[in-house]
Amino acid sequence: MSPERADRIEERIAWLEKHVAAQDKAMLELHEELERLRRESSLLRDRLESAASGGEQPPSQERPPHY
Repeated sequence: MSPERADRIEERIAWLEKHVAAQDKAMLELHEELERLRRESSLLRDRLESAASGGEQPPSQERPPHY
């Protein structure tokens, strides 16, 4: 194998390794964001359920004061 060909292969491998590392980082960030959104969703669902069981209207269904 020629030295130029070996250099090109090494460059491609290095680029692929960098690309995979960037994808891993992005996937981890997305996973963390998804978990945060799941926790927020659960908290909001609990609030709505507790408001509904207490006979209160959820805030989204209240009429604004100017009506």
